[in-house]
Amino acid sequence: MSEKTKRVLVAKPGLDGHDRGAKVVARALRDAGMEVIYLGLHQTPEQIVRAAIDEDVDVIGLSILSGAHMTVFPKVLGMLRERGAGDIVLIGGGIIPEGDVAELESQGVAKLFTPGAATTDIVDFIRSM
Repeated sequence: MSEKTKRVLVAKPGLDGHDRGAKVVARALRDAGMEVIYLGLHQTPEQIVRAAIDEDVDVIGLSILSGAHMTVFPKVLGMLRERGAGDIVLIGGGIIPEGDVAELESQGVAKLFTPGAATTDIVDFIRSM
């Protein structure tokens, strides 16, 4: 029996308009056989969580370059838990200082990928879940 195809929602929260990295990751996930829902730019945590639940995704991947990572990730995690969707895995990437990576992962973010991470590492992480 084949393993269930992973469904991944990729989004850019907030006012950050730099989406090239998110698009590269979305394409790599798609090319690896995953179903990708790309929400695009300027998404609120509420929009992201609603779409993740509506689309029945396994993983949410957020790309944050704006410096708002210590606000956005905890907000998304809290909203997932409040809505009974705490089983949706939250990962992300962007400009995130090492100390903040450790703090966010201790709060429940499954994995954070910083600049220079290979798309194969992201694919492998999601496949390993």
